[in-house]
Amino acid sequence: MTTNDLAGVWRLASFHDVDDDGVRREGPLGPAPVGLLFYSADGHVSVHMMRTAPDQEPADGPAERPSQSYMSYSGTWRRTGDQVVHTITLAPTPGWIGTDQVRELLLEGDLLTLYGNALVGRPQRRVLEWRRVTGAD
Repeated sequence: MTTNDLAGVWRLASFHDVDDDGVRREGPLGPAPVGLLFYSADGHVSVHMMRTAPDQEPADGPAERPSQSYMSYSGTWRRTGDQVVHTITLAPTPGWIGTDQVRELLLEGDLLTLYGNALVGRPQRRVLEWRRVTGAD
């Protein structure tokens, strides 16, 4: 896999958490979030995701983690082996700016799976699946 294999636009297909016991849980944006991930060939990244039902609480309840309806950040990206590193330069939370967010990656055809850790709430393993956008989809 080369760096150019990631360049392009990706649509969010799935977003869920996995707890310390390996149990799959609904992600912070509910059961059917939408989102777009942009990787430019020259090393810029931008990600935008939102809940499709803003009034719906997470399956494990509001006491478990803060309710979220929109998540985003942008910055730069680079490949390191089977990982992609996002260096955040613009974000809604000042504490994210300047951080490196390391994501393990698996690319199978037009399906990109990123594994990382939660930026907010309790520690969680995040799994995001993205499908490459082709044409005007």
